[in-house]
Amino acid sequence: MPMFAESLAACAATLLCASGPAVSPSPDSVLHLTMTPPNGATRAAVLVCDPAAGTHPKPYEACSAIERADGELADLPRRNQACPMIYSPVVAEAHGWWRGERVDFRASYSNACVADAESSGLFGF
Repeated sequence: MPMFAESLAACAATLLCASGPAVSPSPDSVLHLTMTPPNGATRAAVLVCDPAAGTHPKPYEACSAIERADGELADLPRRNQACPMIYSPVVAEAHGWWRGERVDFRASYSNACVADAESSGLFGF
């Protein structure tokens, strides 16, 4: 019986050690995106890259655009798309991390469509 108790104790210790708190690696590229019109009805999305995920409707395309701009949101490539010439300004912001580097970006656009086009889809939500 003592051999059984020792085996049981060893097994329990192994299980306790193996079942420690689950730690998942945090992504190095997470951006909290917002678009706010003058009336204050803010829309928001979360973009996770490496791998692409989050609440952004097109995370892969948005992450690819940031990749092409080397993480510089002010240098995002512009997408060729037609937008209405209606002045309905929005303030777009991105805060978080891109590959371990802090990101704080803010820009004003004449409307949400222009924000989408000029950010290559980053603010297309």
